[in-house]
Amino acid sequence: KMPPLSGIDIPVVSEVLREIIPDLPPPCKDRIRSITSPMVPVLEIDTSAPLWLSGFRRYANGMQKLDYARVKFSYGDVALPSGYKSEFVTLPSGETVRVIRNLPAEAGAANSLANYGFEAVPYFIGSSGGISNPPVYALDSVDSWTMFMQHTVPLMIKAGWKIDIPRDFHHNVLEAEAWEGEFEEEEDGWFSLNMGIVVNGQRLPLAPMLHELFKIDPRWLDTSQLEKMRDSEWIELLLPEGGRVRVTADRIKPLAKTLIELFDGKMSGEIRLSRYDLARIDTLAGMERWQFKGMEGVIKLAHKLKNTSGIKAVNPPEGFALQLRPYQIEGLSWLQYLREQELSGILADDMGLGKTAQALAHLLLEKHSGRMDKPSLVVLPTSLIFNWKREAERFTPQLKLLSLHGKARAEHFPAIREYDVILTTYPLLWRDEEALAEHEYHLLILDEAQTVKNVSSQAAQVVRKLIARHRLCLTGTPMENNLGELWAQFDFLLPGFLGGSKEFTKTWRTPIEKHGNKMRRDLLARRVKPFILRRRKEDVAKELPAKTLIVRTVELEGSQRDLYETVRAAMDEKV
Repeated sequence: KMPPLSGIDIPVVSEVLREIIPDLPPPCKDRIRSITSPMVPVLEIDTSAPLWLSGFRRYANGMQKLDYARVKFSYGDVALPSGYKSEFVTLPSGETVRVIRNLPAEAGAANSLANYGFEAVPYFIGSSGGISNPPVYALDSVDSWTMFMQHTVPLMIKAGWKIDIPRDFHHNVLEAEAWEGEFEEEEDGWFSLNMGIVVNGQRLPLAPMLHELFKIDPRWLDTSQLEKMRDSEWIELLLPEGGRVRVTADRIKPLAKTLIELFDGKMSGEIRLSRYDLARIDTLAGMERWQFKGMEGVIKLAHKLKNTSGIKAVNPPEGFALQLRPYQIEGLSWLQYLREQELSGILADDMGLGKTAQALAHLLLEKHSGRMDKPSLVVLPTSLIFNWKREAERFTPQLKLLSLHGKARAEHFPAIREYDVILTTYPLLWRDEEALAEHEYHLLILDEAQTVKNVSSQAAQVVRKLIARHRLCLTGTPMENNLGELWAQFDFLLPGFLGGSKEFTKTWRTPIEKHGNKMRRDLLARRVKPFILRRRKEDVAKELPAKTLIVRTVELEGSQRDLYETVRAAMDEKV
Protein backbone atom coordinates (compact mmCIF):
# COMPACT_ATOMS: atom_id res chain seq x y z
CA LYS A 1 0.00 0.00 0.00
CA MET A 2 3.06 2.32 0.11
CA PRO A 3 3.55 4.77 -2.77
CA PRO A 4 6.36 3.98 -5.22
CA LEU A 5 9.83 4.63 -3.79
CA SER A 6 12.36 6.91 -5.42
CA GLY A 7 15.84 5.65 -6.21
CA ILE A 8 17.27 7.50 -3.20
CA ASP A 9 14.69 6.00 -0.81
CA ILE A 10 15.18 2.38 -1.82
CA PRO A 11 18.50 1.71 -0.01
CA VAL A 12 17.19 3.18 3.27
CA VAL A 13 13.88 1.31 3.23
CA SER A 14 15.65 -1.85 2.14
CA GLU A 15 18.11 -1.69 5.04
CA VAL A 16 15.38 -1.04 7.62
CA LEU A 17 13.18 -3.88 6.33
CA ARG A 18 16.18 -6.23 6.32
CA GLU A 19 16.67 -5.59 10.06
CA ILE A 20 12.97 -6.06 10.84
CA ILE A 21 12.41 -9.07 8.56
CA PRO A 22 15.83 -10.68 8.01
CA ASP A 23 14.48 -13.20 5.49
CA LEU A 24 12.96 -10.56 3.20
CA PRO A 25 14.96 -10.48 -0.04
CA PRO A 26 16.38 -7.08 -1.03
CA PRO A 27 14.46 -5.26 -3.77
CA CYS A 28 17.68 -4.48 -5.64
CA LYS A 29 21.36 -5.36 -5.66
CA ASP A 30 22.46 -1.96 -4.36
CA ARG A 31 23.18 -1.89 -0.64
CA ILE A 32 23.46 1.29 1.45
CA ARG A 33 27.05 2.51 1.93
CA SER A 34 28.45 2.43 5.48
CA ILE A 35 30.80 5.02 6.98
CA THR A 36 33.29 3.34 9.32
CA SER A 37 35.70 6.25 9.97
CA PRO A 38 36.71 6.90 13.60
CA MET A 39 34.83 9.57 15.50
CA VAL A 40 36.40 13.00 15.99
CA PRO A 41 34.63 15.45 18.32
CA VAL A 42 34.20 18.95 16.85
CA LEU A 43 33.52 22.11 18.86
CA GLU A 44 31.94 24.85 16.76
CA ILE A 45 32.24 28.31 18.33
CA ASP A 46 30.22 31.37 17.32
CA THR A 47 28.31 34.40 18.56
CA SER A 48 24.53 34.57 18.37
CA ALA A 49 22.34 37.42 17.23
CA PRO A 50 20.76 39.30 20.15
CA LEU A 51 18.49 36.87 22.03
CA TRP A 52 16.74 36.54 25.37
CA LEU A 53 18.93 35.06 28.10
CA SER A 54 17.37 33.89 31.31
CA GLY A 55 19.28 33.29 34.51
CA PHE A 56 22.57 32.00 33.12
CA ARG A 57 25.14 32.71 35.82
CA ARG A 58 27.02 35.93 35.16
CA TYR A 59 25.50 36.43 31.72
CA ALA A 60 22.99 39.19 32.34
CA ASN A 61 19.32 38.55 31.78
CA GLY A 62 17.57 40.19 28.86
CA MET A 63 18.31 40.70 25.18
CA GLN A 64 22.01 40.35 24.36
CA LYS A 65 24.47 38.36 22.26
CA LEU A 66 25.79 35.05 23.49
CA ASP A 67 29.18 33.51 22.78
CA TYR A 68 28.40 29.84 22.48
CA ALA A 69 29.61 26.43 21.31
CA ARG A 70 27.91 23.45 19.69
CA VAL A 71 29.22 19.90 19.46
CA LYS A 72 29.36 17.72 16.38
CA PHE A 73 30.77 14.26 15.88
CA SER A 74 32.73 13.85 12.70
CA TYR A 75 32.97 10.48 10.93
CA GLY A 76 35.10 11.08 7.87
CA ASP A 77 33.20 13.54 5.68
CA VAL A 78 30.00 13.19 7.72
CA ALA A 79 29.31 15.40 10.75
CA LEU A 80 26.45 14.56 13.13
CA PRO A 81 25.17 17.21 15.55
CA SER A 82 25.03 16.35 19.22
CA GLY A 83 21.66 14.78 19.99
CA TYR A 84 21.21 13.26 16.53
CA LYS A 85 19.36 9.95 17.08
CA SER A 86 19.63 8.07 13.80
CA GLU A 87 22.58 6.38 12.13
CA PHE A 88 21.28 7.17 8.63
CA VAL A 89 22.35 10.45 7.03
CA THR A 90 21.50 11.95 3.66
CA LEU A 91 24.51 13.70 2.15
CA PRO A 92 24.26 16.98 0.18
CA SER A 93 24.64 14.89 -2.98
CA GLY A 94 21.36 13.12 -2.17
CA GLU A 95 23.04 9.82 -1.23
CA THR A 96 21.92 8.21 2.02
CA VAL A 97 24.63 6.53 4.06
CA ARG A 98 24.79 4.61 7.28
CA VAL A 99 27.25 5.83 9.93
CA ILE A 100 28.71 3.20 12.23
CA ARG A 101 28.66 5.39 15.33
CA ASN A 102 30.73 5.12 18.50
CA LEU A 103 28.05 6.21 20.95
CA PRO A 104 30.16 5.74 24.13
CA ALA A 105 32.89 7.94 22.66
CA GLU A 106 30.31 10.57 21.69
CA ALA A 107 28.85 10.58 25.18
CA GLY A 108 32.33 10.80 26.71
CA ALA A 109 33.27 13.78 24.54
CA ALA A 110 30.03 15.61 25.37
CA ASN A 111 30.44 14.94 29.09
CA SER A 112 34.07 16.18 29.01
CA LEU A 113 32.91 19.69 28.09
CA ALA A 114 32.27 20.35 31.78
CA ASN A 115 35.98 19.80 32.42
CA TYR A 116 36.74 22.64 30.01
CA GLY A 117 34.34 25.07 31.69
CA PHE A 118 31.26 24.61 29.48
CA GLU A 119 27.69 23.97 30.55
CA ALA A 120 24.48 23.56 28.58
CA VAL A 121 22.49 26.79 28.22
CA PRO A 122 18.71 26.88 28.05
CA TYR A 123 18.06 30.08 26.13
CA PHE A 124 14.81 31.65 25.06
CA ILE A 125 14.14 33.48 21.81
CA GLY A 126 11.48 36.16 21.99
CA SER A 127 8.66 35.37 24.39
CA SER A 128 7.79 31.85 23.28
CA GLY A 129 11.06 30.25 24.42
CA GLY A 130 12.26 26.68 24.19
CA ILE A 131 15.40 24.71 25.00
CA SER A 132 17.83 24.52 22.12
CA ASN A 133 18.21 21.29 20.20
CA PRO A 134 21.01 20.43 19.58
CA PRO A 135 22.29 21.70 22.93
CA VAL A 136 24.16 25.01 23.15
CA TYR A 137 27.09 25.37 25.56
CA ALA A 138 28.66 28.48 27.03
CA LEU A 139 31.31 29.49 29.56
CA ASP A 140 30.30 30.98 32.87
CA SER A 141 31.12 34.58 31.84
CA VAL A 142 32.25 36.72 28.93
CA ASP A 143 35.65 37.21 30.57
CA SER A 144 36.32 33.46 30.61
CA TRP A 145 36.69 33.36 26.83
CA THR A 146 40.12 35.02 26.84
CA MET A 147 41.56 32.27 29.04
CA PHE A 148 39.73 29.64 27.00
CA MET A 149 41.16 30.89 23.68
CA GLN A 150 44.72 31.16 24.97
CA HIS A 151 45.02 28.06 27.18
CA THR A 152 42.05 25.71 26.86
CA VAL A 153 41.91 25.45 23.06
CA PRO A 154 45.45 23.96 22.84
CA LEU A 155 44.51 21.42 25.57
CA MET A 156 41.36 20.35 23.73
CA ILE A 157 43.24 19.98 20.43
CA LYS A 158 45.82 17.84 22.21
CA ALA A 159 42.96 15.71 23.59
CA GLY A 160 41.69 15.00 20.07
CA TRP A 161 39.16 17.76 19.57
CA LYS A 162 38.83 19.77 16.39
CA ILE A 163 38.03 23.40 17.20
CA ASP A 164 36.14 25.36 14.54
CA ILE A 165 36.44 29.11 15.27
CA PRO A 166 35.28 31.82 12.83
CA ARG A 167 38.05 34.27 11.97
CA ASP A 168 35.85 37.19 13.01
CA PHE A 169 35.04 35.71 16.43
CA HIS A 170 35.78 38.64 18.72
CA HIS A 171 37.57 36.51 21.33
CA ASN A 172 39.78 34.97 18.67
CA VAL A 173 43.03 36.59 19.87
CA LEU A 174 46.06 34.68 18.63
CA GLU A 175 49.80 34.91 19.21
CA ALA A 176 52.33 35.49 16.44
CA GLU A 177 54.64 32.50 16.20
CA ALA A 178 57.31 34.24 14.09
CA TRP A 179 58.11 37.59 12.47
CA GLU A 180 59.54 37.31 8.99
CA GLY A 181 60.74 39.70 6.31
CA GLU A 182 62.18 39.14 2.87
CA PHE A 183 64.21 41.63 0.85
CA GLU A 184 64.46 41.30 -2.90
CA GLU A 185 66.51 43.66 -5.05
CA GLU A 186 64.72 44.98 -8.12
CA GLU A 187 66.23 46.08 -11.39
CA ASP A 188 65.40 49.78 -10.98
CA GLY A 189 67.51 50.30 -7.86
CA TRP A 190 64.73 49.57 -5.37
CA PHE A 191 64.19 46.85 -2.81
CA SER A 192 60.88 45.11 -2.26
CA LEU A 193 60.28 44.22 1.38
CA ASN A 194 57.64 41.64 2.21
CA MET A 195 56.95 41.56 5.94
CA GLY A 196 54.69 38.98 7.57
CA ILE A 197 53.80 37.15 10.75
CA VAL A 198 53.19 33.44 11.21
CA VAL A 199 49.90 32.61 12.96
CA ASN A 200 48.75 29.01 13.43
CA GLY A 201 51.41 27.94 10.94
CA GLN A 202 50.15 30.36 8.25
CA ARG A 203 52.19 33.35 7.05
CA LEU A 204 50.07 36.52 6.80
CA PRO A 205 51.13 39.88 5.28
CA LEU A 206 51.84 42.44 7.98
CA ALA A 207 51.54 45.67 5.97
CA PRO A 208 47.70 45.68 5.66
CA MET A 209 47.36 44.99 9.40
CA LEU A 210 49.61 47.93 10.29
CA HIS A 211 47.72 50.11 7.83
CA GLU A 212 44.46 49.35 9.65
CA LEU A 213 46.05 49.78 13.08
CA PHE A 214 47.40 53.23 12.24
CA LYS A 215 43.97 54.29 10.98
CA ILE A 216 42.18 53.06 14.12
CA ASP A 217 44.70 54.16 16.76
CA PRO A 218 45.93 57.77 16.14
CA ARG A 219 48.68 57.46 18.77
CA TRP A 220 50.92 55.81 16.20
CA LEU A 221 50.88 59.00 14.12
CA ASP A 222 51.79 61.32 17.00
CA THR A 223 55.39 61.37 18.21
CA SER A 224 54.58 62.59 21.72
CA GLN A 225 51.93 59.91 22.27
CA LEU A 226 54.11 57.22 20.74
CA GLU A 227 56.93 58.05 23.14
CA LYS A 228 54.53 57.73 26.10
CA MET A 229 53.32 54.30 24.96
CA ARG A 230 54.78 51.52 27.12
CA ASP A 231 56.82 48.93 25.21
CA SER A 232 54.98 46.18 27.11
CA GLU A 233 51.49 47.43 26.14
CA TRP A 234 49.49 44.79 24.29
CA ILE A 235 48.42 45.80 20.78
CA GLU A 236 45.86 43.89 18.72
CA LEU A 237 46.28 43.53 14.96
CA LEU A 238 43.20 42.65 12.94
CA LEU A 239 43.73 39.64 10.69
CA PRO A 240 42.65 40.11 7.04
CA GLU A 241 39.93 37.44 7.27
CA GLY A 242 38.86 38.10 10.85
CA GLY A 243 40.34 37.43 14.26
CA ARG A 244 43.13 39.27 16.05
CA VAL A 245 46.78 38.87 16.92
CA ARG A 246 48.23 40.21 20.15
CA VAL A 247 51.71 41.77 20.05
CA THR A 248 53.61 44.05 22.38
CA ALA A 249 54.08 47.67 21.32
CA ASP A 250 57.87 47.36 21.15
CA ARG A 251 57.48 45.06 18.13
CA ILE A 252 55.68 47.74 16.14
CA LYS A 253 57.30 50.98 17.33
CA PRO A 254 60.42 50.67 15.13
CA LEU A 255 58.21 50.03 12.12
CA ALA A 256 55.98 53.00 12.92
CA LYS A 257 58.92 55.36 13.29
CA THR A 258 60.66 54.04 10.19
CA LEU A 259 57.93 53.22 7.67
CA ILE A 260 54.99 55.32 8.84
CA GLU A 261 54.43 57.30 5.64
CA LEU A 262 54.29 54.11 3.58
CA PHE A 263 50.97 53.26 5.22
CA ASP A 264 49.12 56.38 4.04
CA GLY A 265 47.51 54.73 1.04
CA LYS A 266 46.03 51.35 0.36
CA MET A 267 48.51 48.65 1.29
CA SER A 268 49.25 45.31 -0.28
CA GLY A 269 51.64 42.84 1.27
CA GLU A 270 54.76 44.45 -0.22
CA ILE A 271 56.69 47.59 0.69
CA ARG A 272 59.11 49.28 -1.73
CA LEU A 273 62.28 50.93 -0.45
CA SER A 274 64.80 52.91 -2.44
CA ARG A 275 68.38 51.64 -2.26
CA TYR A 276 69.25 55.17 -1.09
CA ASP A 277 66.90 54.92 1.90
CA LEU A 278 69.88 54.43 4.18
CA ALA A 279 68.27 55.49 7.46
CA ARG A 280 65.34 53.13 6.98
CA ILE A 281 67.40 50.16 5.78
CA ASP A 282 69.80 50.52 8.69
CA THR A 283 66.95 50.66 11.22
CA LEU A 284 65.31 47.57 9.76
CA ALA A 285 68.61 45.71 9.74
CA GLY A 286 69.01 46.37 13.46
CA MET A 287 65.56 45.16 14.55
CA GLU A 288 65.80 42.21 16.91
CA ARG A 289 63.57 39.11 16.83
CA TRP A 290 62.96 39.49 13.10
CA GLN A 291 63.98 36.82 10.63
CA PHE A 292 65.02 38.57 7.41
CA LYS A 293 65.86 36.78 4.19
CA GLY A 294 67.97 38.38 1.47
CA MET A 295 69.28 40.87 4.04
CA GLU A 296 73.00 40.43 3.39
CA GLY A 297 73.15 42.75 0.40
CA VAL A 298 70.90 45.31 2.08
CA ILE A 299 73.00 45.41 5.25
CA LYS A 300 76.19 45.69 3.23
CA LEU A 301 74.77 48.62 1.29
CA ALA A 302 73.48 50.34 4.44
CA HIS A 303 76.81 50.00 6.24
CA LYS A 304 78.60 51.21 3.14
CA LEU A 305 76.53 54.35 2.72
CA LYS A 306 75.03 55.31 6.08
CA ASN A 307 77.96 56.90 7.87
CA THR A 308 79.73 59.84 6.27
CA SER A 309 82.15 59.97 9.23
CA GLY A 310 83.98 57.13 7.52
CA ILE A 311 84.75 59.25 4.44
CA LYS A 312 88.41 59.12 3.52
CA ALA A 313 90.13 62.50 3.39
CA VAL A 314 91.50 63.41 -0.04
CA ASN A 315 94.26 65.82 -0.94
CA PRO A 316 93.49 68.81 -3.14
CA PRO A 317 94.31 68.16 -6.79
CA GLU A 318 97.80 68.96 -8.01
CA GLY A 319 97.91 72.40 -9.60
CA PHE A 320 94.83 73.72 -7.80
CA ALA A 321 95.78 77.35 -7.25
CA LEU A 322 93.95 77.95 -3.99
CA GLN A 323 94.76 77.01 -0.41
CA LEU A 324 91.63 75.14 0.66
CA ARG A 325 90.46 75.54 4.22
CA PRO A 326 89.92 72.37 6.32
CA TYR A 327 86.14 72.44 5.88
CA GLN A 328 86.60 72.84 2.12
CA ILE A 329 88.84 69.77 2.03
CA GLU A 330 86.08 67.93 3.95
CA GLY A 331 83.61 69.12 1.32
CA LEU A 332 85.89 67.91 -1.49
CA SER A 333 86.24 64.54 0.26
CA TRP A 334 82.45 64.30 0.54
CA LEU A 335 81.99 65.03 -3.17
CA GLN A 336 84.53 62.34 -3.99
CA TYR A 337 82.71 59.94 -1.66
CA LEU A 338 79.41 60.54 -3.47
CA ARG A 339 81.06 59.87 -6.80
CA GLU A 340 82.71 56.71 -5.50
CA GLN A 341 79.39 55.35 -4.17
CA GLU A 342 77.52 56.39 -7.35
CA LEU A 343 75.36 58.77 -5.33
CA SER A 344 74.11 62.30 -5.84
CA GLY A 345 73.90 65.10 -3.32
CA ILE A 346 73.51 68.75 -2.39
CA LEU A 347 76.48 70.86 -1.29
CA ALA A 348 74.51 73.40 0.72
CA ASP A 349 77.17 75.52 2.42
CA ASP A 350 76.35 79.09 3.41
CA MET A 351 76.98 81.75 0.80
CA GLY A 352 80.63 82.81 0.85
CA LEU A 353 82.08 79.45 2.01
CA GLY A 354 83.40 78.56 -1.43
CA LYS A 355 81.01 76.10 -3.03
CA THR A 356 82.32 77.01 -6.49
CA ALA A 357 85.92 76.42 -5.41
CA GLN A 358 85.06 73.00 -3.93
CA ALA A 359 83.20 72.03 -7.11
CA LEU A 360 86.15 73.12 -9.30
CA ALA A 361 88.57 71.11 -7.13
CA HIS A 362 86.26 68.11 -7.52
CA LEU A 363 86.21 68.53 -11.31
CA LEU A 364 90.01 68.83 -11.47
CA LEU A 365 90.45 65.68 -9.36
CA GLU A 366 88.17 63.82 -11.75
CA LYS A 367 90.30 64.96 -14.72
CA HIS A 368 93.59 64.01 -13.05
CA SER A 369 92.20 60.55 -12.19
CA GLY A 370 91.32 59.89 -15.83
CA ARG A 371 87.64 59.40 -15.01
CA MET A 372 86.51 62.50 -16.90
CA ASP A 373 86.38 60.85 -20.32
CA LYS A 374 83.25 62.88 -21.05
CA PRO A 375 82.63 66.61 -20.52
CA SER A 376 80.96 67.87 -17.37
CA LEU A 377 78.05 70.30 -17.65
CA VAL A 378 77.47 73.14 -15.19
CA VAL A 379 74.10 74.95 -15.29
CA LEU A 380 73.93 78.28 -13.47
CA PRO A 381 72.11 81.61 -13.35
CA THR A 382 73.26 84.09 -15.98
CA SER A 383 74.65 86.36 -13.28
CA LEU A 384 77.20 83.71 -12.20
CA ILE A 385 78.75 83.02 -15.62
CA PHE A 386 81.50 85.61 -15.10
CA ASN A 387 82.25 84.39 -11.56
CA TRP A 388 82.66 80.74 -12.66
CA LYS A 389 84.88 81.70 -15.62
CA ARG A 390 87.04 83.91 -13.42
CA GLU A 391 87.50 81.33 -10.65
CA ALA A 392 88.16 78.54 -13.16
CA GLU A 393 90.86 80.64 -14.83
CA ARG A 394 92.44 81.44 -11.44
CA PHE A 395 92.20 78.08 -9.67
CA THR A 396 91.96 75.40 -12.38
CA PRO A 397 93.64 76.62 -15.55
CA GLN A 398 94.22 72.96 -16.52
CA LEU A 399 90.49 72.52 -17.13
CA LYS A 400 89.42 73.28 -20.68
CA LEU A 401 86.30 75.39 -20.13
CA LEU A 402 83.64 76.36 -22.69
CA SER A 403 81.03 78.99 -21.92
CA LEU A 404 77.91 78.56 -24.02
CA HIS A 405 76.61 82.09 -23.63
CA GLY A 406 75.74 84.81 -26.07
CA LYS A 407 74.47 84.87 -29.62
CA ALA A 408 77.52 83.11 -31.07
CA ARG A 409 77.29 80.07 -28.77
CA ALA A 410 75.87 77.82 -31.51
CA GLU A 411 79.24 77.97 -33.26
CA HIS A 412 80.74 76.00 -30.36
CA PHE A 413 78.15 73.19 -30.20
CA PRO A 414 80.19 70.83 -32.44
CA ALA A 415 83.21 71.23 -30.13
CA ILE A 416 81.48 70.34 -26.85
CA ARG A 417 83.24 66.98 -26.54
CA GLU A 418 86.64 68.64 -26.80
CA TYR A 419 86.20 70.47 -23.48
CA ASP A 420 86.34 69.37 -19.84
CA VAL A 421 83.70 71.70 -18.44
CA ILE A 422 80.75 73.28 -20.25
CA LEU A 423 78.98 76.29 -18.75
CA THR A 424 75.41 77.13 -19.68
CA THR A 425 72.56 79.04 -18.07
CA TYR A 426 69.02 78.13 -17.01
CA PRO A 427 67.35 80.51 -19.53
CA LEU A 428 69.33 78.95 -22.39
CA LEU A 429 68.75 75.30 -21.43
CA TRP A 430 65.49 74.80 -23.27
CA ARG A 431 66.70 76.75 -26.29
CA ASP A 432 69.86 74.61 -26.58
CA GLU A 433 68.23 71.35 -25.45
CA GLU A 434 68.76 69.57 -28.76
CA ALA A 435 72.49 70.37 -28.91
CA LEU A 436 73.11 69.55 -25.23
CA ALA A 437 71.10 66.31 -25.35
CA GLU A 438 73.38 64.95 -28.08
CA HIS A 439 76.05 64.30 -25.44
CA GLU A 440 76.39 62.33 -22.23
CA TYR A 441 78.17 63.95 -19.31
CA HIS A 442 80.48 62.84 -16.55
CA LEU A 443 79.08 65.33 -14.04
CA LEU A 444 75.92 67.43 -14.22
CA ILE A 445 76.07 70.28 -11.71
CA LEU A 446 73.28 72.73 -10.93
CA ASP A 447 74.52 75.91 -9.26
CA GLU A 448 71.89 77.82 -7.27
CA ALA A 449 69.86 74.65 -7.68
CA GLN A 450 66.78 76.14 -6.05
CA THR A 451 66.28 77.85 -9.42
CA VAL A 452 64.64 74.63 -10.69
CA LYS A 453 62.16 74.47 -7.79
CA ASN A 454 59.35 74.93 -10.33
CA VAL A 455 59.44 71.45 -11.88
CA SER A 456 57.05 72.51 -14.64
CA SER A 457 59.50 75.13 -15.92
CA GLN A 458 61.25 74.39 -19.20
CA ALA A 459 64.71 74.43 -17.60
CA ALA A 460 63.68 71.97 -14.88
CA GLN A 461 62.29 69.58 -17.45
CA VAL A 462 65.40 69.72 -19.63
CA VAL A 463 67.90 68.98 -16.82
CA ARG A 464 65.94 65.85 -15.91
CA LYS A 465 66.34 64.54 -19.45
CA LEU A 466 70.11 65.02 -19.69
CA ILE A 467 72.19 61.89 -19.14
CA ALA A 468 75.07 62.05 -16.68
CA ARG A 469 76.99 59.59 -14.51
CA HIS A 470 76.78 61.79 -11.43
CA ARG A 471 74.55 64.69 -10.42
CA LEU A 472 75.25 67.46 -7.97
CA CYS A 473 73.41 70.52 -6.64
CA LEU A 474 75.09 73.63 -5.23
CA THR A 475 72.97 76.02 -3.20
CA GLY A 476 73.23 78.12 -0.08
CA THR A 477 69.44 77.93 0.34
CA PRO A 478 68.24 74.38 -0.39
CA MET A 479 64.81 75.39 0.88
CA GLU A 480 63.66 79.00 0.75
CA ASN A 481 59.89 78.79 1.10
CA ASN A 482 58.58 75.24 1.40
CA LEU A 483 59.48 71.56 1.30
CA GLY A 484 58.42 71.37 -2.33
CA GLU A 485 61.70 73.04 -3.27
CA LEU A 486 63.64 70.31 -1.51
CA TRP A 487 61.59 67.68 -3.34
CA ALA A 488 62.33 69.35 -6.70
CA GLN A 489 66.08 69.05 -6.15
CA PHE A 490 65.89 65.41 -5.05
CA ASP A 491 63.63 64.64 -7.98
CA PHE A 492 66.57 65.76 -10.14
CA LEU A 493 69.25 64.04 -8.06
CA LEU A 494 67.56 60.75 -7.14
CA PRO A 495 64.33 60.39 -9.13
CA GLY A 496 61.64 58.55 -7.19
CA PHE A 497 63.50 58.67 -3.87
CA LEU A 498 60.88 60.97 -2.32
CA GLY A 499 58.03 59.79 -4.55
CA GLY A 500 56.00 61.94 -6.93
CA SER A 501 55.03 65.55 -6.26
CA LYS A 502 51.44 64.81 -5.16
CA GLU A 503 52.58 61.87 -3.07
CA PHE A 504 55.28 64.02 -1.41
CA THR A 505 52.78 66.77 -0.63
CA LYS A 506 50.37 64.32 0.97
CA THR A 507 53.03 62.35 2.83
CA TRP A 508 55.42 65.10 3.95
CA ARG A 509 54.48 68.70 3.14
CA THR A 510 50.93 68.74 4.50
CA PRO A 511 51.69 66.83 7.76
CA ILE A 512 54.86 68.87 8.44
CA GLU A 513 53.98 72.35 7.19
CA LYS A 514 50.29 72.46 8.13
CA HIS A 515 50.03 70.05 11.06
CA GLY A 516 53.49 70.35 12.63
CA ASN A 517 54.00 66.56 12.57
CA LYS A 518 57.33 66.09 14.35
CA MET A 519 57.61 62.39 13.51
CA ARG A 520 57.33 63.04 9.79
CA ARG A 521 59.75 65.94 10.04
CA ASP A 522 62.38 63.88 11.84
CA LEU A 523 61.94 60.93 9.50
CA LEU A 524 62.30 63.10 6.41
CA ALA A 525 65.40 64.75 7.90
CA ARG A 526 66.98 61.32 8.50
CA ARG A 527 66.19 60.23 4.96
CA VAL A 528 67.81 63.20 3.22
CA LYS A 529 70.70 63.72 5.67
CA PRO A 530 73.21 61.41 3.91
CA PHE A 531 72.81 63.42 0.70
CA ILE A 532 73.14 66.98 2.03
CA LEU A 533 76.30 68.63 3.32
CA ARG A 534 75.51 71.95 4.98
CA ARG A 535 77.94 74.13 6.92
CA ARG A 536 77.30 77.59 8.34
CA LYS A 537 79.86 80.39 8.56
CA GLU A 538 79.78 80.45 12.35
CA ASP A 539 80.52 76.71 12.44
CA VAL A 540 83.45 76.47 10.01
CA ALA A 541 84.97 79.92 9.65
CA LYS A 542 85.32 80.74 13.33
CA GLU A 543 88.19 83.15 12.72
CA LEU A 544 85.80 85.48 10.91
CA PRO A 545 84.07 88.16 13.01
CA ALA A 546 80.34 87.97 13.54
CA LYS A 547 78.30 89.40 10.71
CA THR A 548 77.28 93.01 11.27
CA LEU A 549 74.06 94.19 9.65
CA ILE A 550 73.67 97.93 9.08
CA VAL A 551 70.39 99.11 7.54
CA ARG A 552 70.48 102.48 5.79
CA THR A 553 67.45 104.07 4.16
CA VAL A 554 68.16 106.04 0.97
CA GLU A 555 65.48 108.09 -0.72
CA LEU A 556 65.47 108.35 -4.52
CA GLU A 557 65.86 111.90 -5.77
CA GLY A 558 65.84 113.80 -9.02
CA SER A 559 66.14 111.88 -12.25
CA GLN A 560 66.40 108.54 -10.41
CA ARG A 561 63.03 109.10 -8.79
CA ASP A 562 61.50 110.24 -12.11
CA LEU A 563 62.81 107.12 -13.88
CA TYR A 564 61.52 104.83 -11.12
CA GLU A 565 58.06 106.43 -11.16
CA THR A 566 57.90 106.21 -14.97
CA VAL A 567 58.64 102.50 -14.92
CA ARG A 568 56.27 101.89 -12.00
CA ALA A 569 53.38 103.73 -13.67
CA ALA A 570 53.97 101.96 -17.00
CA MET A 571 54.03 98.53 -15.39
CA ASP A 572 51.01 99.33 -13.23
CA GLU A 573 49.04 100.22 -16.36
CA LYS A 574 50.26 97.07 -18.12
CA VAL A 575 49.23 94.84 -15.21
